Amino acid sequence: MVDLNNQYLKIKDEIDSAIQNVIDSAAFVKSPVVNKFESDLSAYLGAPHVISCGNGTDALQISLMALDLNPGDEIITPVFTFISTVEVICLLGLKPVLTDVDPLTFNIDADALQSVITDKTKAIIPVHLFGQCADMHKITKIASAGNIRIIEDAAQAMGCEFYTKSNETLKAGTIGHIGCTSFFPSKNLACFGDGGAVISKNDELAKKIRTIANHGMQVKYYYDYIGVNSRLDAIQAAILSVKLKYLDNYNLARRKAAEFYDNAFMNIPDITVPFQSVYSNHIFHQYTLRIKNNKRNDLKTHLHSKGIPSIIYYPVPLHLQKAFAFLGYERGDFPVSEEICETVISLPMHTELDEEQQGYISRSVIDFFKK
Repeated sequence: MVDLNNQYLKIKDEIDSAIQNVIDSAAFVKSPVVNKFESDLSAYLGAPHVISCGNGTDALQISLMALDLNPGDEIITPVFTFISTVEVICLLGLKPVLTDVDPLTFNIDADALQSVITDKTKAIIPVHLFGQCADMHKITKIASAGNIRIIEDAAQAMGCEFYTKSNETLKAGTIGHIGCTSFFPSKNLACFGDGGAVISKNDELAKKIRTIANHGMQVKYYYDYIGVNSRLDAIQAAILSVKLKYLDNYNLARRKAAEFYDNAFMNIPDITVPFQSVYSNHIFHQYTLRIKNNKRNDLKTHLHSKGIPSIIYYPVPLHLQKAFAFLGYERGDFPVSEEICETVISLPMHTELDEEQQGYISRSVIDFFKK
């Protein structure tokens, strides 16, 4: 699904040198290398504060911890997403309020938000799924009217651009009050292990987030909050600083690969290619098709027989997962997400795809529908 080895080989000398410099310095934690990466990413995003941390899940948890929430406060988030978004809400004793998603973008259905907002609603976590932004025009308007915080889950959208109504371009993760991202190896901006970051434009909020991520202390051994220990190590930061220079090119390569797929599948009635909204570009963290007429699982089997990997993101919506049965949702509560889970399949998508590889993949898909 992702060719990390060949991506590495193209920048091997830079990566190896960056890692060796960290080893030579013996500054592995909270080093100047980490500070430099945070500064580099801050400049790239156009946001004054980037606080690196251990992973994307930690980024979400730390962000919620910084909002002074109380047990039972409600956090709205989509039901069609990776577990971490809802997981951290539950771990903090907060109440997840799930919503369905837009059938075209797979992102949170902004039109459904108003119906689930109560006087206990404190935050909305829109997930910029698969590489394009949720409808932040509507989300920010609704949140502003209700004095509700927005925490963007931008783990799959690093470098994605959102277009405001005033013709301003904002990077995903910088639109709401807080942005969260992950540097997991398969992400568009990826390290060689786990890593994450929190993004904020608010000085005081950013200061609190940084403190919470560091055991709740600003001055060593003096603790202002109950915090956590969540750090990006220097070797990962060094790798990310190198890769950040290539991120726009990586995203461009993914868009080019997506265009190849789109053109290949445009005349197949049983395939719906990814939708691209007018208010956001798409950086294709995943290239996800919808397959009609109950053919998805057979297509997956066919691709496997041809040596082609594919993944179903996600096979079961969160409200039907055993872990969240206590929330009381039932099958049929979120029909769009339930249908999406039965029809989606993601094809290989990465920076190293060439036309020969994509030709083989697309021909194999087309051959299946010709049978």
